[in-house]
Amino acid sequence: MGIVAEDVRRVREQTDIVQLISEHTQLRKSGTQWMGLCPFHGENTPSFSVNYEMGVYHCFGCGESGDAIDYVQNKQHLDFAGAVEYLAAKANISLRYTDSNENEQRGRRKELLDLVQKAVDFYHDCLINRPDARPARDYLRSRGYDGEVARQFSLGWAPKEWDGLSKHLNTSNKNLEDAGLGALNKYNNQYDFFRDRIMFPIFNERGEAVAFGGRQLPDGEPPKYKNTSDRAKTYSKKETLYGLNWAKTEASKLSEIVVCEGYTDVIGAHLAGIERTVATCGTSMTEDHAKKLKRFAPRVVLAYDADKAGQAAAERVYGWEEQFELEFAVAELPEGSDPGDLARHDPAALRRAIEEAKPFLQFRIEQELKRGDLSTPEGRARTAANAGHLAMEHPNPMVSDPYIMQIADQCLVTPDQLRTLLQNTVPQQSTNHKNAQIQDKQEEVLHAQIPAVEKQALQFFLHRKDEIEDYLMPVLFLSTAGQLIYETLREAEGDLHAAREQTDESLSSVLLEIAAGDVVDEDPLGILSRLLALAAKQKADELSSIARQEDSFDDLLEDINFLRRQTDALSEAPQSIEPLEPLLEWFRGIPS
Repeated sequence: MGIVAEDVRRVREQTDIVQLISEHTQLRKSGTQWMGLCPFHGENTPSFSVNYEMGVYHCFGCGESGDAIDYVQNKQHLDFAGAVEYLAAKANISLRYTDSNENEQRGRRKELLDLVQKAVDFYHDCLINRPDARPARDYLRSRGYDGEVARQFSLGWAPKEWDGLSKHLNTSNKNLEDAGLGALNKYNNQYDFFRDRIMFPIFNERGEAVAFGGRQLPDGEPPKYKNTSDRAKTYSKKETLYGLNWAKTEASKLSEIVVCEGYTDVIGAHLAGIERTVATCGTSMTEDHAKKLKRFAPRVVLAYDADKAGQAAAERVYGWEEQFELEFAVAELPEGSDPGDLARHDPAALRRAIEEAKPFLQFRIEQELKRGDLSTPEGRARTAANAGHLAMEHPNPMVSDPYIMQIADQCLVTPDQLRTLLQNTVPQQSTNHKNAQIQDKQEEVLHAQIPAVEKQALQFFLHRKDEIEDYLMPVLFLSTAGQLIYETLREAEGDLHAAREQTDESLSSVLLEIAAGDVVDEDPLGILSRLLALAAKQKADELSSIARQEDSFDDLLEDINFLRRQTDALSEAPQSIEPLEPLLEWFRGIPS
C-alpha cells in the first residue's frame, strides 16, 4: 500500500533539491557540488553537501543524508507518503495510489481539510465584517491585535448562533463531526461546536488548517478555552504545535524553537520579533511534540511562567534530551507574567529572557535555592539536599556533578558531604543511551572500513557509470561495506534510489555520503589502477599464506609472482586500459 512507484520517481526527478534546501539554508556552488551550513544542526563552517545531479545531500558534520523526499520528511516531520505529496503539490504532479482504500482515505482527509479551511474563511469574514462581531473586535484591540494581526493569523469570530457555520457549509452531519466543527442535537438538527468565541485556527506544519481554539469573550459562556475535539479526523492534540507553520523557518535558521502555552503567547511573541515560537495547544508537552521539535531545531526554550516551567516533568525532559539529542532551556520570565502579556507591555524584556534562557536543570536548581533558607545551618542543609536531589535526577553525572559542587558552595557544605547524602539516588545510565553509543560506534566502523579508493570507485560508478562499469567487479572491493554497496548498485543498474531500497539503513547512510560527495575529477584509469593494485597485493599475500600452510608453494608461485609483477607495474597511472587488462583478466578468472 502506498504511492505508485512511477509517480514517486517523477517527484524525485522533477524536484530541484538545491532550490528545496535553499528555502532553509544558503547554498553556494563549490566545484560540482553545492555547499552550505547544515539545516539539521548548528555549525559555523559549512559541511552540508548537495549533489544536484543525483538529487541527494549529506552532512559531513552530523551525518544526515538523503534525497528530496528524505529532506522533507526530516524538516517537515512527515511520513514518506506525506513528503511525496508535499513535493508533488509543489511540482503540480497528480499522484496515484496502489490501494483503492488509501486513495479513499487520502481523498477523505482532503475533503475534511477543505471543510476546516472553509470554516477558517467563514469565521474570519464574520470577525472582519459582521456588526455583531464588534465585542470580539474590541477585545482583540484591547490585546493589541488590529486588523492586520487578525489577517496575519487568520483570526475569526464564531457567531452567537446555533448553526451559523453549519448552514454556511451545507454539508453532511458525518462531515461536520469528522472535521470537529459540529454535530446533531437531540432534535436531529445540526449545531456548531463553537459559538460566540474568538477563533484561533490551528494549522499543521504544512500550513493546512486542522483545528480551532475558541476563546471565551469577557462576558461569554465558560470554559475560557474550547478546542477542537481530539476525535476529529483532522487533528491530534498530542502531535500538533500551534504556530509551527509560521515558526519553522526561523527555528531552522537559528537552531532554536520557543515553546509556550497559549495562542496569544505565540501571537505576542511573533509581534515582538520572536517568530520561532509555538504552543502546545492547551496540553502538556508530549514525546510526539519533542520528536517534532527536533525536526526543526536542536534547542528548545520553554517560555512558561516560572512555576509551570519548574514543574515540567524532569524525567521526561532529560529522556527527550537524550533520546532526541535536544537541549532544553527555560526563559526566566518576571513573576506573574506570561509571554503574551510581556510581549505587549515590554517586548524587549521578553526577547532578553529568551536570549538569556538557562539550561533546564540550572533553572530548577536556582529556583530551589531561591526558595530555601540559607541563613541557618538547618536551612542550608535542607536546601542543599533538595537542590542536590534535583541535580541527581539528571542521568548524566558529567552534567549533575558540577551542579553538586555549585550547590555545596552556595549552601556552605563540602561536595563530599553532599555526595554522601545523595549517593544512593544516582540514576544509572539508561539502556537507550548505551544502545545509541554502540550504534554510533558501529556506524563509525562502517564508514572507516571503506578505503578512499573504493569510495572514489563507487562515486565513479554513480556519476560516470559508463566509463568504469565494464571493469569493476566485486572481488576488487576489499572492504565488506564497499563490496556490498557495489553489488547493490550493480543490481540496481546504478540507480541510487533503487539501491537504497535494497539495503539496510547503515549501508544506505554510507551510500548517501558517497553520492553526495564531490564528483571525482580524475581519469577513471587512475582509480581503477589503484583499486587493482590493492586487490592484487592482498591476493598475492593470501596466496602466499595458503602456500605456506598447505605446502603447495610451487603450485601457486606462478600466480603470486604474476600478481606482484603487475602490482609493481601499476606504480604509475596508465595512459590506456591495455596495461590493466592482464590483471582484469586474472580477476575475472582467466589467467593471462
